Amino acid sequence: MDAASTSVGHDPSSDPNQTAAFDLSRPPVIDGFTPLPRSKDEGFNDKFIRKTKENPFVPIGCFGTACALTYGLIAFRRGKTQQSQMMMRARIFAQGFTVFALLFGVASTALKPKQ
Repeated sequence: MDAASTSVGHDPSSDPNQTAAFDLSRPPVIDGFTPLPRSKDEGFNDKFIRKTKENPFVPIGCFGTACALTYGLIAFRRGKTQQSQMMMRARIFAQGFTVFALLFGVASTALKPKQ
């Protein structure tokens, strides 16, 4: 009974073994893990340029997909069904190229030796 009364009246801030509540302003402490320091905060343009330099085929594939889709829709509106069908097939090819470029970029990043 004595132990129960002391634990109820116990102040957790006075116990040095107690950890503080989770602080949202700091990252959590994980044993064996040290986060990489951030060199700088990137904006959208900086990140886009860096990612384009790392894998230039993805933006090329996206641009090709958008061009084929746009031109195919214009041909469809003008009534050129044969040309529209050809552009929709080109769009599928461009989408496949983009997906392949994404997978190639992910694989090359995963296989790149850590520095």
